[in-house]
Amino acid sequence: MPDSITRLPDRQPILRVMPMPADVNPQGDVFGGWIMAQVDVAGAIPAMQRARGRVTTVAVNSFLFKQPVSVGDVVSFFAEVVDTGRTSIKVRVEVYAERHPAQPIIVKVTEAVLTYVAINQHGAKRELQNNQ
Repeated sequence: MPDSITRLPDRQPILRVMPMPADVNPQGDVFGGWIMAQVDVAGAIPAMQRARGRVTTVAVNSFLFKQPVSVGDVVSFFAEVVDTGRTSIKVRVEVYAERHPAQPIIVKVTEAVLTYVAINQHGAKRELQNNQ
């Protein structure tokens, strides 16, 4: 496989999950929408930490599927804040699959950039605190 690597990034994943048979399309690959939903969850975690509260997804700036994901892959999501605005938080998410436990390989399967906005208890935008 062209994008195989030897190890995961040297930091803790935000999320790890194994897709199940209900998550696949008729060809046996995990639905792109399932992966997108997991990416949104993973991206929201550092965004909420930075916002110190609620956030909502306002944009998927980029999303690239590099390889399919299969049932049995252990999928790791690594997310980090890459930019902030007055109310917005941009997060990069990288997704890796660990495959074939007998002869393990790790491949980068997806990368995405999403933008979240900090919101208050009524769902209205609110400014980020400056001390982070």
